[in-house]
Amino acid sequence: MIISKKYLNPEVLARLSRLDIKARLVVEGFMSGLHLSPYKGFSQEFADYRQYMPGDEPKRIDWKAYGRSDRFYIKEYQEETNLRAYILLDKSGSMGYGRKINKLEYAKYLSASLAYMLFKQKDSVGIATFDTEIREIVPPSSKRSNFTQILKIIDKAAPSGETSLSNILFQLAQKLKRRGLVILISDLFDEPEIVVKALRSFRCRKHEIIVFHTLDIDEYKFPFNKSAIFFDLEDNSEMIIQPNIIRASYQKKFNELLEFYRYRLLESHIDYETVYTNTPYDKALFSYLQKRERLL
Repeated sequence: MIISKKYLNPEVLARLSRLDIKARLVVEGFMSGLHLSPYKGFSQEFADYRQYMPGDEPKRIDWKAYGRSDRFYIKEYQEETNLRAYILLDKSGSMGYGRKINKLEYAKYLSASLAYMLFKQKDSVGIATFDTEIREIVPPSSKRSNFTQILKIIDKAAPSGETSLSNILFQLAQKLKRRGLVILISDLFDEPEIVVKALRSFRCRKHEIIVFHTLDIDEYKFPFNKSAIFFDLEDNSEMIIQPNIIRASYQKKFNELLEFYRYRLLESHIDYETVYTNTPYDKALFSYLQKRERLL
């Protein structure tokens, strides 16, 4: 069954109802676009031949290949792995910003899609949601019941509370005892230096990390023209702003922030990907697959 790649478009996906259907359509649409995947671990699919060696099981000999070459060959298959992944979903108030879909909606669909892909790969997946506190946490497992619980937690996540990202990351680094892949989905709205330090605490515990810096395109382009009152979604404070006056300096500061995260996280051997709420999900999923390939 070929799934249309239109379901990789966040706005199209937002019109659907059930989260499990959204996740399946994203992943299957993405996989149909990959055609023959070069990534190991997706399934027990044929990968290549190699010459039979003493100790190999005779039942793995390909007799058709023997008939053609008069030599013994066995089929090698792409092996399943036992990757352990932790999805960390930021649901603080600032994630509620967005005009067509908000940052949290985008992050929820991405989280569900990654969980679905991990589950289909028979990997273990867990989740933690947070704002000023850790609200929900489910340890990694490859069981269907665990996956179902994860989807329920993602589905009910709503933006609330102020940002306490660095404190939460330090706490989670202490809680996640077994080494694995940490997938952070957040707008990273906190003191950047401390956020980087907190992420490094995972690396000190031998975790691999990929960060999806989730933003609305308005936060990058700052397309506002008229004088307006801007509300803080976390502490409800407000400020009157003249966008035309501050646009250039705002965009300069914003680009510096992105470059800071990109450079400092690369320096710390942490994968970093900026995604906007209009970014097709295949970009994020492909970044995840590249990371996973390096871990095999």
